Amino acid sequence: MYGYDQNVSAGHAGQNYAAPQHPQQMAGGYAEQPLYPEPSPPSLADAVRAFTTGSLSAEDFQQIFATSKVYCPRGDTPGFLALHNTQQPVIPMFTTLKELRRYAGKESKYFVITGAEVIDLLPTGYGFVLDMEGDHRMVFDAKAVEQMVDYAMRRMYG
Repeated sequence: MYGYDQNVSAGHAGQNYAAPQHPQQMAGGYAEQPLYPEPSPPSLADAVRAFTTGSLSAEDFQQIFATSKVYCPRGDTPGFLALHNTQQPVIPMFTTLKELRRYAGKESKYFVITGAEVIDLLPTGYGFVLDMEGDHRMVFDAKAVEQMVDYAMRRMYG
């Protein structure tokens, strides 16, 4: 039995000695939390910085993007707000609510979706820009979005 030594010698009567116990092992099973938790994935903002500095591959960036929350400004009607004063129409998106507020103001309306949903819902012919006012702004033109869709389809369906 874990927790104490049942064999008490005559010279130490009345004293219990704690047997060493593995931190994960409890009487009746194992603790819920692992001894060494899995590292949390980098945030989308971290991934943007790493990708723009060349320390993260396009595939790794896309995997992080797909599962990350993306903050999108919205108008009075459902859907993306697009900027048409660019070479190609792009949709502003943000890695954090703070970045969105920097661009659109404190009281702006927004919605949150995953990067995978962005790739699925983005209209054909549109690109997007991440963190437009940020230090590591990233622009994905319509061609880059098509490549992201192709990559996602290959990963999903082989």
